[in-house]
Amino acid sequence: MPIRGHSNVQGFGSMGVTVRLREEIKQALSQLLGRSLSETPGYDARALIDAAEAGKIDSLFCLGGNLYAANPDLHQAQRALGKVNTIFYVATKPNLGHFHGLAAQNTLILPVYNRFENPHKTTTESGNNFVRLNNEGKSHLQPTNSDLISEVELITEIAHRVHGETPINWRRLQDTSYVRQLIAKSIPGYAKIGDIDTTKSEFTIAGRIFTEPKFATPDGKAQISVTPLPELNIPPVDSFSISTPVQGIVVILGTGRSYGQHNTVVYRSEDKYRGMPHRHCILMNPKDIKKGGFEEHQRVKVKGDAGELENIEIISGGIREGVGFMFYPEANVLFKAKIDPRCGTPAYKRVPVLVYR
Repeated sequence: MPIRGHSNVQGFGSMGVTVRLREEIKQALSQLLGRSLSETPGYDARALIDAAEAGKIDSLFCLGGNLYAANPDLHQAQRALGKVNTIFYVATKPNLGHFHGLAAQNTLILPVYNRFENPHKTTTESGNNFVRLNNEGKSHLQPTNSDLISEVELITEIAHRVHGETPINWRRLQDTSYVRQLIAKSIPGYAKIGDIDTTKSEFTIAGRIFTEPKFATPDGKAQISVTPLPELNIPPVDSFSISTPVQGIVVILGTGRSYGQHNTVVYRSEDKYRGMPHRHCILMNPKDIKKGGFEEHQRVKVKGDAGELENIEIISGGIREGVGFMFYPEANVLFKAKIDPRCGTPAYKRVPVLVYR
């Protein structure tokens, strides 16, 4: 669910971690493994939550991430994960999902080395289509008597114990240089990764940078379409099911990360860039604060279509009139998952909320 896009999300897509696997990768993997790939459709992150809530998921193996907190409608996320029999969380640090995204029967947290401790050479795909080789990690905090292993070793060892050497020698995949040789044979544009351990040279992924007006379409030309602008409006106060008259204002909420935050991991509670002293704030335009009958630093309630937060401090700032800003993932509890049907990504950037007291 690439709600906060960066090179790691891009690299995952390049390696085929997607529910819409490209046909050329499918054929290459089939040839490499000597067998056809399963045609059983997979779930994206949002479809997975819906399937879990419907009781269709028996076991869940999470590689990092924070599936619980990254979702909108945290009540639904908790309810859905609570119907999965067994959940494995492979993680480098604790997160909210380890406490609130508990399975029905067994919740196992499997700690692994982080990327700075990783004993393997790895590669990184940058946002500009460069692939670079990284040295093995190390850390002065790494205990010498630790039982930790790398993510690569954990996954391949489980695969070996379950599948033996079918359809591939799983333990051999603990050699990441061998993995890169397989990538060179199966991922389009990645041929040079096969010898990057020898050359040590970064390379540009083939077929992605267009220097001539020639495209992979039937006529070789770019195809441009028009996307109609949606009709956007602000719902009235009475649409929020408040039983008694209240003083407040409806704004369009956008959520995002703070200064000192990486994905759902928060390292600093304050946001120096926006002048927000802690994470239980809403940033509003001075005119909206006045229009709602509030004052800056006043504590209010914020209500969406899925939940409500109390004791939220109003911060006045340079934000567009009619718009509010709160921090992700805390504000995810406020709104339900309205999903784009093509990409499966929820709306985190335009959520009507009622700010009131």
